[in-house]
Amino acid sequence: MKAIFIAYNQAYNQEIVELLEAQGQRGYTVWEEIGGRGSVDGEPHLGNHAWPTQNHAILSAVDDSLVAGIMDALRKKDEAYKDLGLRAYTWSIEEAL
Repeated sequence: MKAIFIAYNQAYNQEIVELLEAQGQRGYTVWEEIGGRGSVDGEPHLGNHAWPTQNHAILSAVDDSLVAGIMDALRKKDEAYKDLGLRAYTWSIEEAL
């Protein structure tokens, strides 16, 4: 089992949840209205007067068999809309309750 953490522009809103569901992943935890700035390029998303855009984030525990499909779908979405900003990271889950 893997954890996938996805940070994304609020403009994606429900699209990321729909992407997970289309890949067969049901469970997730979402955080809304979070700030951040990418390490490579793009504008900050801080929710203030100067940088009004905000991010959302999702953490999902995913069966190993679904990880590649989810990450591929996320890459395609990021490539199609580079200016919005989308990052995803995976790591192994050693134990779950």
